[in-house]
Amino acid sequence: MHTDLRPILDVADELGLDRATLTTLGRHKAKLDPPAAPTARGKLVLVSALTPTKSGEGKTTVSIGLAMGMRRIGARTALALREPSLGPVFGVKGGGTGGGRAQVEPADDVNLHFTGDLHAIGAAHNLLAAMVDTDLHFRAPSGLAKDRVTWSRVVDMNDRALRRVTVDVGGRAERQTRFDITAASEVMAMLALAGSQDDLRARLARTVVGWTDDDRPVTTDDLGATDAMLVLLREALRPNLVQTTEGGPALVHAGPFANIAHGCSSVLATRTGLHHADVVVTEAGFGFDLGGEKFLHLKAPQAGVWPDAVVLVATVKALRAHGAGDLEAGLPHLERQLANVRAFGLPPVVAINVFADDDPADVARVRAYAEAAGAAAAPITSFVDGGAGGETLAQVVLDALDGSGDPAPHALYPTDAPFEGKLAALATTLYGAGDVVFTEAARAELDALTAAGYGHLPPCVAKTPLSLTEDPKGGVFADGHTLTISEVRLAAGAGFLVALAGNVFTMPGLPRDPAARHVRIEADGSVRGLMQGG
Repeated sequence: MHTDLRPILDVADELGLDRATLTTLGRHKAKLDPPAAPTARGKLVLVSALTPTKSGEGKTTVSIGLAMGMRRIGARTALALREPSLGPVFGVKGGGTGGGRAQVEPADDVNLHFTGDLHAIGAAHNLLAAMVDTDLHFRAPSGLAKDRVTWSRVVDMNDRALRRVTVDVGGRAERQTRFDITAASEVMAMLALAGSQDDLRARLARTVVGWTDDDRPVTTDDLGATDAMLVLLREALRPNLVQTTEGGPALVHAGPFANIAHGCSSVLATRTGLHHADVVVTEAGFGFDLGGEKFLHLKAPQAGVWPDAVVLVATVKALRAHGAGDLEAGLPHLERQLANVRAFGLPPVVAINVFADDDPADVARVRAYAEAAGAAAAPITSFVDGGAGGETLAQVVLDALDGSGDPAPHALYPTDAPFEGKLAALATTLYGAGDVVFTEAARAELDALTAAGYGHLPPCVAKTPLSLTEDPKGGVFADGHTLTISEVRLAAGAGFLVALAGNVFTMPGLPRDPAARHVRIEADGSVRGLMQGG
């Protein structure tokens, strides 16, 4: 298998990596040591998208196709992508490695167990959960109150039956808890945001697992679990090197969800790419109002980076869907997301991901609309044509980078603004909301967290990706709606407060006809069915 791929050491050589810093895992995967003192010599391109539809817009495919196109026209380019979760792979979405002739390879390995990072994250998370219950079993020397434990358990699979569970049934520490999917684990978020092993240790140490009866936070360090967790995560912290369909370097590392967490690949992968490449193409999950915003407010400040341009993926299908079947009615949503990008002071480029059944006149209309709105635009056909289908977009993006200067970081709110003010800035600027309100329970949670010293942390909004409101059917043109926050969760190690709006599940469920039913091994040993529609 994979006999047509380049040896991974050759891929490393293209990026200028020192072979002595690599640990090869077979011929086509490697773990690497990030540079000790990285310098950002390259330009950073953030790929985001319109509000997604259930058919998917191909953001990862576009990211890969764009990087391949740049490489073909002479730019030394690296990809920085998230690792797929087994839950979506076997659920609705299918694999997370792109599609057609624009994929990261070896795709089957990346979509399945890859280098074991998600298993390590799950083991570290669940070790801490076991330490929590051990503390409770021995009458809580930490002072932890069993009815105030906030730390869940995780598994890397969509399993709705685990959303509410009872543990230690019949024991002295019997209590209600939940499972989250591993990608929603705070350990995943911490690993993705950590800038070094010491930084990861500090994040683990300050992680809050629950509270005492007198409102004192109980941390990982209080339970003596920090260093054991770090040992489990030692190798997972190292970025993974693989390649695109055409042999270009791809750093695929970490995979936090973009609703409950920040939806971006690791800080270490991004810094490594910027240290070695002229251009780094990275993506953020879901639409710009979710993943793009979180990249800019949550990842970028902690990583010390800022994009030089944003590529906004649009499709004719998505714009038709947003217009209830009418392309003209859906086009204003493109303008709205362009305005969201510009709110951060960044130049947008529209990538029109062309599907085989798209009417060329519709593609031309979307391009003309984007250009009339002041954004550069180009089609991309990399699903069918590989890197050649990304060359036109690549040149447009390179031209935008040449003209962008050096954009200065620009947030939508001051770092010292109160939490409610930060939320209001997001909701009114990006979602078109008229107001933000808290349920009584959420207000009590925020007040308690503020009293404990966590009120300064930035918000990570967890809401549906299918609408600018908290309602999946609330639409993408809803102006003046009220965003209702139903729960506030602390992620002290990751460095943010999660504000849940609407019915957001941190443990997804499988659909009626899950992708798992269609996965199989062929007689030649190849795997079929991992990719959506594959």
